[in-house]
Amino acid sequence: DVQLQASGGGLVQAGGSLRLSCVASGFTFSRSGMSWFRQAPGKERLFVAAVSWGGATTLYADSVKGRFTISRDNAKNTLYLQMNSLKPEDTAVYYCAKSTVRGQGTLVTVSS
Repeated sequence: DVQLQASGGGLVQAGGSLRLSCVASGFTFSRSGMSWFRQAPGKERLFVAAVSWGGATTLYADSVKGRFTISRDNAKNTLYLQMNSLKPEDTAVYYCAKSTVRGQGTLVTVSS
């Protein structure tokens, strides 16, 4: 079974940084494109970023472009999301995903 466990969330002040991690198992991580999504309270889940299986190609939502960086370490079966210049509107539960399968999320709270 596909398992995706995100971690690294927490409370941070606006302008601060966090790095999220997602450890994957149950599939060939090194051959899978991966994504991050987020869902704020009472709102729909939104795409944040995606990376190709080899890491060469990335894609970002306009709202995070230039502030967030998605990366991966295939040797560790781990996906990352470096988040800089955080804003209160970035507050959400962040999920990593393989295609339509998402793992347990991690909460990011940005205070103003």
